[in-house]
Amino acid sequence: MPDKLTGDARREALAGLDGWEETPGRDAIRKSFRFTDFNRAFAFMTRAALAAERMDHHPEWFNVYNRVDVALSTHDAGGVTRRDIELAAFMDRAAA
Repeated sequence: MPDKLTGDARREALAGLDGWEETPGRDAIRKSFRFTDFNRAFAFMTRAALAAERMDHHPEWFNVYNRVDVALSTHDAGGVTRRDIELAAFMDRAAA
């Protein structure tokens, strides 16, 4: 099981991500992605889903038209781990 990120390690990991923030009320990180249209949002979700499946680490997400809201947390660890940071970084690259 991956170790939960805490303290300086967690702050440093989050500082390396673009626009991700702590989720109020739970040990997770979140970000809202906006795209020009539904096709681009869905293409992003497809790329992210394939990467998540390879990592065996699946996001919580919600999609309406051109917006994709994502929350990441490692349920086995009870919070944010390096796996969440890696998936968040991939999602940032996939959205660019």
